Amino acid sequence: MHPMLNTAIKAARRAGTIINRASLELDRLQIARKGPRDYVTEVDRGAEEAIIDVLRTAYPDHAFLGEESGYQPGDTPEGKLPANEWVIDPLDGTTNFIHGFPTYAVSIALRQFGQITQAVIYDPARNELFSASRGGGAFLNDRRMRVSSQLKYHDALLGARWPGSIGPDEASQPRFMEMARGCAGVRRTGSSVLDLAYVAAGRLDGFCGLGLKQWDMAAASLMVLEAGGLIGDLEGEQTWMDSGNVIAANPKIFTQMLSHLRG
Repeated sequence: MHPMLNTAIKAARRAGTIINRASLELDRLQIARKGPRDYVTEVDRGAEEAIIDVLRTAYPDHAFLGEESGYQPGDTPEGKLPANEWVIDPLDGTTNFIHGFPTYAVSIALRQFGQITQAVIYDPARNELFSASRGGGAFLNDRRMRVSSQLKYHDALLGARWPGSIGPDEASQPRFMEMARGCAGVRRTGSSVLDLAYVAAGRLDGFCGLGLKQWDMAAASLMVLEAGGLIGDLEGEQTWMDSGNVIAANPKIFTQMLSHLRG
């Protein structure tokens, strides 16, 4: 295992310990609202601080991009891509967490000169560890992951993340409804990080997400690719990290999702 991946796993597990401990005392949580249906707790902040502490102790010169703490450039010269940048979502699925709904995860990715090279997603409620190294495959605990072998769109199970908790806005709704109607079912778990990891693990045949942030996609995108899947924006291009609009699936379902989105 790559030493940087090993350090990221250590950091993810430390954050998971904080999250699991807090899950036993949800009535004591201090919850703040960042925006409509967007919450943050002291657990999010504490988990991110723990992750950064582990990583910075090992790699003091590295840059960090965290959901709660923002960008910290490390020794990166101004205007240059960081040689090593950790992209962190300390608790994806905070709304689930504060309701005691056990679908949430820690996500850590290493981006080197703009390319994701190492990735860890940890589901502390199930003690499931997803990991990937560029060129080295993707794994769930110690088992190699592969995307599903589903060929038929009408039998495909998809994950989805529309803005908010209700559904896509009216302007974009027809294209997404067309995509949803054609498949076997759509699941909205409330954790885009886990949805994408489930695509890599073959539990979901595809995923469509709108308005995601880099920390929602960074680690899981590498897992999907290393598990034999495809990832792109809503046109099948590679702007998804900037636009936040993404689809991911096994190759056959990916093509069919694009076809449904294009009408």
